[in-house]
Amino acid sequence: QVQLVESGGGLVQPGGSLRLSCAASGSIVRINNMGWFRQSPGKQRELVAALTSGAITNYADSVKGRFTISRDNAKTTVYLQMTSLKPEDTAVYYCNAPNGLYPWGQGTQVTVSS
Repeated sequence: QVQLVESGGGLVQPGGSLRLSCAASGSIVRINNMGWFRQSPGKQRELVAALTSGAITNYADSVKGRFTISRDNAKTTVYLQMTSLKPEDTAVYYCNAPNGLYPWGQGTQVTVSS
């Protein structure tokens, strides 16, 4: 069983930056394909960034150029560097395989507000 623990969220002003972390542990230590999702109240969870085992990245249009997904060499931690944050980026952020294969973690709240 894989456990995913997200951290790094918080309150930030518009234009600010945050870096989210996702630590994976359990029966599958190395995660090859991973993504970051977000969900805001009343909306469906959406995939905003994905990273393949070949280090290919994909981003939703809404975050392209502002968010960067990366992974540590041990492939046990995935990051999401978020810059130029906007109020519409406010959401709970989760990590998981792009197909949502693993049990969902608790997520980390990101609030962008002045």
